[in-house]
Amino acid sequence: MRERIVRAVAGTIVLVSIALAMYVSIKWLWLGVFVGVNLLQSSFTKFCPLEKILDAAGVEKGKSC
Repeated sequence: MRERIVRAVAGTIVLVSIALAMYVSIKWLWLGVFVGVNLLQSSFTKFCPLEKILDAAGVEKGKSC
């Protein structure tokens, strides 16, 4: 369950970043870059801030797809 939430939140933030870059300011692309870099580093370090938040909220890991 948590893996799906992490993917959904990351995808949503990237899409929002693109929309904001189109309609507000191109600098909003940095938000998408931040999300991408965070996903990349979490694949190496196994540390994801959103997973820590989900742990605190009591969301269980569950089975993967």
